[in-house]
Amino acid sequence: MRWHGARRRWLDAGMSDDLPDGYEISTDAARLDVGLVHRWLSEDAYWALGRSLRKQEDAIAGSLNFGLYDRASGAQLAYARVVTDRATFAWLCDVYVDRGVRGKGLGGALVDAVCAHLEPYGLRRVLLATADAHDVYARAGFAPLATPGKWMALGEQ
Repeated sequence: MRWHGARRRWLDAGMSDDLPDGYEISTDAARLDVGLVHRWLSEDAYWALGRSLRKQEDAIAGSLNFGLYDRASGAQLAYARVVTDRATFAWLCDVYVDRGVRGKGLGGALVDAVCAHLEPYGLRRVLLATADAHDVYARAGFAPLATPGKWMALGEQ
């Protein structure tokens, strides 16, 4: 792997070894509660406020998706999405943990699981943007861009 810091915590069973008991992570997009994910993001996530359900459905269809679930009830409690070519690049986005379960380490465990899942692809880099969760991502090995002046964007900034 050419990027540093991703922890190898994704087990063959699809579970993170630092995930608290009673929870599980899945990449099965059919298991996602799309309406819930849409509500979380369009109503409570600063980066996706007002996103339409159709836009969210399209984003899910074109991405690698991660759901975190309560093992007993099957209820979805968190979500993360990765846009990637599975060869050179990935963008981690739409990471959201239900407000009722924040503070239990679920967000960090979800990010660890995403990073470990991506590791076998040998990606050159995984990017993300955050306004308020730098510590969560730093624990998984993310750091500010070394040369931000090289990067440019087209569209909303």
